[in-house]
Parts: sequence; structure tokens; C-alpha cells
Amino acid sequence: MTEHFPEKSTMAAPDLLPPVFRPGSRSVVLAPMEDVSDSPFRQMCRQLGADVVYTEFISSESIIRDTGASKNKMFFDPAERPVGIQIFGGREEAMHEAARIATSFNPDFIDINFGCPVKKIVKKNAGSACLRDLGLMERMTRSVVEATPLPVSVKTRLGWDEDSIRISEVALMLQEAGVKALTVHARTRSQGYKGTADWSYFSLLKSTPGLTIPIIANGDITHPEHVRYLFEETGVDSVMIGRAAIGNPWIFRDCRHYLEHGVIPPEPTLHERLERCAHQLQASVDYHGERHGIIMMKKHYGNYLKGYRNAKHFRLALMELERLDDLLYMLEYGYKEILEEPVHG
Repeated sequence: MTEHFPEKSTMAAPDLLPPVFRPGSRSVVLAPMEDVSDSPFRQMCRQLGADVVYTEFISSESIIRDTGASKNKMFFDPAERPVGIQIFGGREEAMHEAARIATSFNPDFIDINFGCPVKKIVKKNAGSACLRDLGLMERMTRSVVEATPLPVSVKTRLGWDEDSIRISEVALMLQEAGVKALTVHARTRSQGYKGTADWSYFSLLKSTPGLTIPIIANGDITHPEHVRYLFEETGVDSVMIGRAAIGNPWIFRDCRHYLEHGVIPPEPTLHERLERCAHQLQASVDYHGERHGIIMMKKHYGNYLKGYRNAKHFRLALMELERLDDLLYMLEYGYKEILEEPVHG
């Protein structure tokens, strides 16, 4: 993997706060996703209308050990601004030092992950594990806020399980600790990514007495109509789109157009899909190197090809290729022998 480092002279933070820290901004942002939201993908989503992007989440322990992987994840291109570096961890001291180091990369803000439900993260008292110990969550939040002059946001879940949902209390506690914006994934940790996100809690948060920080909605937001509903019916300040953007960066363009004009633009043509996919692939290889850049793209192929007959066969053909030139040839010419017209068209 190629290592990247911040270019201080070209990365001066803007004076204005990013949209997610402005009440009522109605911004649509890209979620931090491990092994998905790397710099090439973030740049593409910004080009297509994402108002704010976040890095993949980065271990505070990895940051303070000064690993190459953590440096690569904290690097961003100026074209990505506004961008936040997301960190996670289970020790106050590590989170404090990680926030200080992340600040030296000059992002627009620091985000704390208190929502990841993955078992190996929870075992380290990180991610959503903090929902079982609100005292620890508060102390770690304060340690991050004290470590950086940048605005700090938090991403969390409704609670550890259905019987421990205290999201309004958590939101007020985080606000008091100095957090300037809060993203809530409307599931509990015990749900993981199963079941349905409960958007009713967004209305509850927006009506919580004394809660003034912006609320960012997350969970099951897959269509421009969902975005408009959340703004108009729950009053959230911003929405965060995650899995629905994988292989479909046009969702940000569509959401913005729908909010402004009330209609959704036509879907991209197959040529546009494959051209964009090839562009992202090339950028991924330029950034990560050929081997890892190709691996990073594998999660995107399915949605780029969604809706086309024989898409599964073409995706499998792409997954087997290990050379950039072969992949680019398939995306430009080889698809004609496999893909057919859309299933619905």
C-alpha cells in the first residue's frame, strides 16, 4: 500500500463550520464505512453531491502507535472537504492522543464512533460497547473535545438493546460534554444491521427539551423520498447515507435534485455506470496500488450492475480478474458479451 501524508500548505481548514454542524442545513452526507469510504470513493461522492464525507473509522490505538495504515486512512484530498476523521477506541488516554494526532492532519472536524456493533470492536470497549457504560462514553467524549480545537461530532445507536434505549439522555449528555452534532443510527447494537431502523426516535430527539445540537439521521435511508420524509416529518437537520451509496454514488445527486425540484433524475445508463466504475477502479489503484486497489473495488461491482440481466455472471468475471488492464478492458468492451438490457426498462 502506498503511504500518504497531509500536505499542510494545501489543506487549511475553512472558516465556516461544515453543514452538519449547522442547524437546519438539510445536508446529505456519506457515512463512514470500513473498507468502503476510502479517499477515491469520497471524492466521487463529493463530485456527485455529497455535502460532507467521513473517513473510514480508525483505531485510536493504531493512531498512537503511528502505523502506516492509520496514516493512510487519515489522509484526504482537498477536493473532499468538508471531511471529518472518525476515530474509535476504549481508553480515554488513547482517544485524547488520537484526536490530537488526527487534528494535525487538518480535517474539518473529528467524529467519534460509538455505534459500531462488530463483536471484535465491542470486546475492546469501543464502538457501541460504550452504550453499556455511559460514564465511559462521557469521559472519552470529553477527552476528545479537550484534545482538539476542531468541532467534534459523535455517531452512535439508539441503545445497547431494546430495553436500554436512552437516546435523549445520551444526546443531552454528549451535548453537555461539548459535542456539536450527533448522528444516530436508528437501530440498537443487538439488532446489528437486521430488522428495520426506527425513525420515530428522530422526532423524539428533535423534540427533546434542551437539546439544540443538530441531529443527523442514519439507517435504511436508500431513496430520495426517504430523505425528504426525514426532513419534513421528523425535523432532522441532516441525513447520512451508507450502504445505499456503495456502487451508486448518484444517490447524492438524486437526493439533492429531488429536494430542490421534486423529481428524481433518470437513472444512469449502462455506459455511464461502467464508465464511472472504471474511473473509480483506476483511482483506487492509483491510491492503494494495484492489488489492494482492486480488492477495495469488489464491494462496489454488484450495485454498479444492479438491474441488468446476467449482472451476476459479469460481476463474478470481474471478481476473478487480478490485473487492472484486464478489468478496464472488461468494463469498456467485455461487458457486451455478457450483460443484457435492464430487467425493468
